[in-house]
Amino acid sequence: MKESIGFIGLGIMGGAMAANILRAGYDLTVWNRTPGRITPLAESGAAVAAGPADLAGRSDIIITCVSDTPDVEAVILGPGGVIEGARPGALVIDCSTISPEATRAIAVRLRQKGVHLLDAPVSGGSEGAARGTLSIMLGGEADQVARALPVLQAMGQTITHVGGQGAGQMAKLVNQVLVVVTMQGVAEALLLAQAGGLDLERTLAAVGGGAAGSWMLNNRGPQVIRRDWRPGFTIDLQQKDLRLVLEAADELGIPLPSTALVFQFYRTLQQRGLGGEGNHALVKALEQLAGRQVGTGQ
Repeated sequence: MKESIGFIGLGIMGGAMAANILRAGYDLTVWNRTPGRITPLAESGAAVAAGPADLAGRSDIIITCVSDTPDVEAVILGPGGVIEGARPGALVIDCSTISPEATRAIAVRLRQKGVHLLDAPVSGGSEGAARGTLSIMLGGEADQVARALPVLQAMGQTITHVGGQGAGQMAKLVNQVLVVVTMQGVAEALLLAQAGGLDLERTLAAVGGGAAGSWMLNNRGPQVIRRDWRPGFTIDLQQKDLRLVLEAADELGIPLPSTALVFQFYRTLQQRGLGGEGNHALVKALEQLAGRQVGTGQ
């Protein structure tokens, strides 16, 4: 018999992930701080909780997917939070991207109530969330990973247990370094191609299947060419993740110069009011330096 699932956080990623869980035949209860995001899932058959504690009391497995460390702490440990309603033996799966240290502290608090925690940040953008093809990085106990696997398979395709609690979050920070530094390379390459008079679509076709190919190039490169800044992942959320990366690097005493540079480029875009655009809008920072634009009609 399938375990009952509760899902908290129905944004760009969470809403699609919850919909896939519902389509997989699970009994699903949902809650979101912005009630309007609940409506599509409720219309599709999900139950609606009054709050995190109520949701936890109805669920064997509680999944959270919210924006930042304080948000996770609020919905899990705060007044009316998951910890107040979760039954002993329940499992919390946090798909947010937050501090590894905070994850370990949350795990300790939940363990005192007999509740398990897996940190399970995800990657793959809004496309992966919608298609159920996310990459999911797991930190926690192996037996709870095995327990969670069936529901995780409704959301993701590449599911990897990377270590103990907090390891999933650290792996996600590694992922984000690769994402943003790759996007920096994509932006520079497209700017060079534009300046060199190349047809950008043919150039992407020429390089995308070789050693230069990447998810960011093949998925975000065409958006840059079309000047389509709709977010699979916003600049504001990307900056939150990079802050976590740079904090972790500082604690570990390691240099991440390329990541720090991208963080500063994104900051200039935030100052221009572009924080709600997709993270591929990084190219706009280079365009400002170059005095030219990449893409159709430029």
